[in-house]
Amino acid sequence: MRSDQPFFLWRHLNKLRWVSLSVVFAMLVLLPYLHVYQTYVAAHAYDLLAPSERQVYGVMETLTQPFVGDPAEDLDAIKGNTWSGTFWGLKLSDPLAAFGQMAAGLTIYWPFWLTALIPIALTVVFGRFFCGWICPATFIYELNSNFASWLRWAGIKIGNRHFDKRIKYGVLALGLILSAATGSVLIAAIYPPAIIGREIYYAIAIGGFGAGMMFFIGTLLFDLLVARRGFCRYLCPGGALYSLLGRYRLLRIRRIVETCNDCAKCNAVCEFDLDPLRDGFGQECNNCTACIAICPTNALTFAIRPTDYPAQGPGHLGRRYRSEHAAGDESAAEHREAA
Repeated sequence: MRSDQPFFLWRHLNKLRWVSLSVVFAMLVLLPYLHVYQTYVAAHAYDLLAPSERQVYGVMETLTQPFVGDPAEDLDAIKGNTWSGTFWGLKLSDPLAAFGQMAAGLTIYWPFWLTALIPIALTVVFGRFFCGWICPATFIYELNSNFASWLRWAGIKIGNRHFDKRIKYGVLALGLILSAATGSVLIAAIYPPAIIGREIYYAIAIGGFGAGMMFFIGTLLFDLLVARRGFCRYLCPGGALYSLLGRYRLLRIRRIVETCNDCAKCNAVCEFDLDPLRDGFGQECNNCTACIAICPTNALTFAIRPTDYPAQGPGHLGRRYRSEHAAGDESAAEHREAA
């Protein structure tokens, strides 16, 4: 395959990413219902259930009956959320959960750390992929971005301020320090994926929301009124940790300068304010592939290397490159004539 011919499926990965985000979010909704149903079955409490609870029981029984024989036991195979969970015996945890536990306990609990090794290894290879492909907050934040685009189209001014992206590393450090000082994993209180998992569970199992929902709504308003995708860019402690772990990721997007026309659509679509047009992906990139999907000349592809390509200059199909080389060709021709 020639370097100027990217694999044709790359530009469709953004659709697959949306499927992944939708499935994760749907699972976060389904799991609390499964847990509630499992509790009903284990307690043999069907006769004591309210009509609405019996409806939940009936729906969950219909959904699970083809797959489990004993719901009270078999449904233990799937537990948890994106913060920490068990999936058919495989225990996985968000690396931030492991770092938070270590800070709060001032010790390393190795069994818990082992559950974070697979996500850490995947981050080393794929970079900040959790933020783009799994995080349930991303699912909502990108819908919020679409809503912001509609507001701009309607003539309503939306916040687009820019801050130093290193702020989130300070938030991560401060969160870990406060966790160590208090002995509690306080950083989970401001981490959107953990908040969403808790709040969905509260809403389904308890019938109400906690204080975390107000915080999360605040992040949505921050994105709308202050800075586009501002919380993820500037404040998210998990995003900071994933950026650090994936700084030298092996799989990264690169620009094919020979087929680039400098249209800048890649920069416009990037929600993390990166600069694909000038080969500026960096450690913030979550390999979401939105830039690949929108490129009209298929000038973006994947490469396996631990660093970005150096700046390659203007695209060869763009006006600047053509004008510079046209001027260079004219100058060379004049020199030849003079000789």
